[in-house]
Amino acid sequence: MELRTILIADDDPNDIELTLEALKDNNLANQLIVVKDGVEALEYLNRKGKYSDHKPGNPCVILLDIKMPRMDGIEVLRNIRSDPYLRRIPVVILSSSREEQDLINAYDLGVNAYAVKPIDFQKFLVAVKQIGSFWAVINELPPDSMTN
Repeated sequence: MELRTILIADDDPNDIELTLEALKDNNLANQLIVVKDGVEALEYLNRKGKYSDHKPGNPCVILLDIKMPRMDGIEVLRNIRSDPYLRRIPVVILSSSREEQDLINAYDLGVNAYAVKPIDFQKFLVAVKQIGSFWAVINELPPDSMTN
């Protein structure tokens, strides 16, 4: 079985570093792709711009922050869910936002899970490890969600 990519869309360098550390510490061998904003996330998913030569195939999960420059996570999720080639990709919001409207908007758009980033370093590591293990190892995806 080929290991699938995990796409991380977050603009906070500290959160990115912690997320990568947690996933690697959990011995996930999946390729980890990091993008810094929503526009870059969609370019990756649609193989445009600097991602035009990456091989076809959708990530097994997208870890998506809400508060990002150029295009926020809610708009990225809206784009993903409206695209027939992307809409089945599991999307987990991993955000520091506890705003009720962000939570409502995310679920209205079909997010698979919404996790608030813990302030505590150890709790953050545990949360990311659990998310990574479930979506990259345990979760089964429908066959047609793997191609694009």
